Amino acid sequence: MYRDQLAETLNVALVGQGLDISVTEIHLERPANIEHGDWSSNAALAFAKQLGLNPRELAQRVVDEVNQDLPNHVEAIEVAGPGFINFRLKDSWLHEVLSLVISLGEEGYARSDIGIGKSVNLEFVSANPTGPLHAGGGRWGAYGDALTRLFKRHGYATFTEYYVNDRGVQTELFGASLAARRDGLAPPEDGYQGEYVSEWANEMPEDADPVVWGKQRAMADVSRSLESMNVVFDMWASEQSLVESGAMTEIIETLRKSKWIEEREGATWLRTSEFGDEKDRVLIKSDGEPTYFLPDIAYHHSKFSRGDHVIDILGADHHGYVARMSAAMQMLGHPKASYEAIIGQNVTLIRGGEEVRLSKRTGTMVEVRELVEAVGPDMARFAYLLQSIDTRQTIDIDALSKKANENPVFYVQYAHARIAAVGREAVNRGVGRQDLSLVDTSVLVEKRELELLRVISLLPEVSDLALRERSPHKVSTWVRELAASFHGFYHDCPILRSDVATETQQARLWLV
Repeated sequence: MYRDQLAETLNVALVGQGLDISVTEIHLERPANIEHGDWSSNAALAFAKQLGLNPRELAQRVVDEVNQDLPNHVEAIEVAGPGFINFRLKDSWLHEVLSLVISLGEEGYARSDIGIGKSVNLEFVSANPTGPLHAGGGRWGAYGDALTRLFKRHGYATFTEYYVNDRGVQTELFGASLAARRDGLAPPEDGYQGEYVSEWANEMPEDADPVVWGKQRAMADVSRSLESMNVVFDMWASEQSLVESGAMTEIIETLRKSKWIEEREGATWLRTSEFGDEKDRVLIKSDGEPTYFLPDIAYHHSKFSRGDHVIDILGADHHGYVARMSAAMQMLGHPKASYEAIIGQNVTLIRGGEEVRLSKRTGTMVEVRELVEAVGPDMARFAYLLQSIDTRQTIDIDALSKKANENPVFYVQYAHARIAAVGREAVNRGVGRQDLSLVDTSVLVEKRELELLRVISLLPEVSDLALRERSPHKVSTWVRELAASFHGFYHDCPILRSDVATETQQARLWLV
């Protein structure tokens, strides 16, 4: 928020130099090194050419003008390097941040309204209903749910979906594997061999249809596993139901009328190559059976009735899928920018110093449920969200189970525990917080206090960047920085000790 005020100051000065620009074109960032100031702008480098000036010359003109009437909280403004404009702020701006955070509260701070009036539909996980959700799938659950929360935080109406691929060869094989185990036989050679198949087969009623029962059992297990991580979907979409609804027929007719379909080689093709796909795609095979792509198109078309912007969060093996689906959506009248796909990378789990294979087919896997039971839901979610979704991730289950500072999740939880402990001890000692209006926060001048306030001040822009870049891990990174700053503050700045002045104690209690 204070960044916007500085941007407005720079915009007025630059317009005064003869530039026709808006405040939205002014870029400000926080220097990595605090010695370079609190905020820095490259505006002079970006616009000097339009005025025929050297960037440093334009920067100096701007600095001279701003120095005539320094904005609130600005201690100094100076030119650096080839033409950067650096702001150095007084500590008072951080004291104002503290007041702002307290007044807005958890619900209001770092929240924006950029999504008001907009809606987004997110589909994620969508593993086949052929067994428990393995721990690798948990990454997609944590990521998709965290991204949804970011959209909500910024005002978007959100709708989340899990697409159940409940028709096709794999579900038939899974049913056959259950039936074989129930009857004391070996599963088909290309069936499912995992121990869970035998366990579930023992639960299956004698008169149950193995395919139908198996799908229901798998989805119940997946749902419970995700709920244990606090991941809940608004809708579970069934491919089988979609096929039975006649939606595929409607889509075929719509695409035919738009002349995007042609018959060749005895099959029905969609001319996706005209929209950047590497080749055209078959919708209906020569034997009259639809490919998986046709119900997928019908499903994605329906998703736009539940969100203006549709996002698929897909596995690493889906790169080729994106172009063809984007092409199909454009053929159906959806703007290219309204469909977005995020490709995630796989997870490697380490247990006992060895890699654990994640295969439902062979059953050599760690289930999400097992991971949550071993380390707890907070630990599991946070571990998944420590890295960008587009990087391969390695999770050491044994390391996550340790209550030591080397465990990043424990390090954060320990900070929270310390905060809670300060509150309890204050009550025990009969020390209450005075109303903030009566507290002098300007006494917070110690290095550790200011560092902590500076980290707190970052959250609005971190949250904004995390949403724009679809990177919830940036919030996780900020949380770790906050924990580190708090531990430093806690160590160096006593709060309830008897020799701490009352005014300092009150300000520190509000900071805690």
